[in-house]
Amino acid sequence: MSTEKSSLHTRNLHRNPYDFDQLISCVPELNHYVFVNAYQTRTINFSIPQAVKLLNKALLQHFYNIKGWDIPDTNLCPPIPGRADYVHYIADLLAEDNGKIPEGTSVKGLDIGVGANLVYPLISHQSYGWQMLGTDINEDSLKNARHILDQNPEVASGIELLHQPDSNHIFKDIIGSEDKFTFSMCNPPFHDSKESMIKGNMRKNRNLNKSKSQKSLLNFGGQQSELWCEGGELRFITNMINESVDYSSQVLWFTCLVSKKDNLPKLTSLLKKVKAEFKIVDMAQGQKVSRMLAWTFIPLQNRKNWI
Repeated sequence: MSTEKSSLHTRNLHRNPYDFDQLISCVPELNHYVFVNAYQTRTINFSIPQAVKLLNKALLQHFYNIKGWDIPDTNLCPPIPGRADYVHYIADLLAEDNGKIPEGTSVKGLDIGVGANLVYPLISHQSYGWQMLGTDINEDSLKNARHILDQNPEVASGIELLHQPDSNHIFKDIIGSEDKFTFSMCNPPFHDSKESMIKGNMRKNRNLNKSKSQKSLLNFGGQQSELWCEGGELRFITNMINESVDYSSQVLWFTCLVSKKDNLPKLTSLLKKVKAEFKIVDMAQGQKVSRMLAWTFIPLQNRKNWI
């Protein structure tokens, strides 16, 4: 097992090295990007967006039975193993309250910023049978996500999509007065400006031993709403926590990924101020370290009977 993947969640289907023969049988075009590296290992160049996209398409088809997955070149192409980890850690979080991982449509999840790729709802539904609602401020992204569902009618009944009309809000206009969700999840925009995003991508490409060429910058997919927002990750999650207070009785667990560790003290201080119980779960994939911040306003005795 490669070092890069050994840190993934124990239930993650992607812990083992990729079997490219299996994956190429799902998506033959992937074969054009597979090569043998200096360590005599078959791999792809992860700085080439088309290679990553085809790998994702093959992984989703082989492991989750998702057919015809695709995203526009202008949208962010997520790493499937890391996305799956977030879903499995949410399952663990729910199991702490229930004694076991709850499965089926009695669990309803809300994905904030579902994007064009629809990956979190797809993995959540196919792994645990959860009912999912994905929201986004970008209507073009939702259009692509709906197209993915059209290719997979057996999955479509378990996943809904909803446009968020106001970029200043997260839960408002999404959670109705009668709605209840078992959890919410979000991978927020990390950067606070386009300039910050470009600098971060140049560092990323250097780490991948890529040249600092303009071509490498153009290879970095992603809509503005996926990559940066005013105030960056800290302000986005701060707004999310403040808004979650208004829906404290309608969501069992609010969760969000936090990429920057330095943001945690301010965020946990705010959670204490609003009287939420919270947990921090470390997640790692190779050298990339992230963490899931989870908070709830529901007392423990009530959480056990939620699902």
